[in-house]
Amino acid sequence: MSMVDELAEKLADDTLKAMKHLNDDRFFMEVASELAAASTTLEEAYLTAIRVRLAERKARAFIKGRIDGTIKPPG
Repeated sequence: MSMVDELAEKLADDTLKAMKHLNDDRFFMEVASELAAASTTLEEAYLTAIRVRLAERKARAFIKGRIDGTIKPPG
């Protein structure tokens, strides 16, 4: 893993914690804006790390919903 990827991963983890603390599900966009001003390379890696984590959360919630019956199968 490259240094940029490692930094982006750590920053994404910290941002998700801050989002929960702040109760602000768009806070990551503010962080991305700050990054863009300094390093577009880190910004892109960070946004990828954030999106992957958010997608994983959504998929886990879907799986849980199907298992506990709160989300019905299609059709």
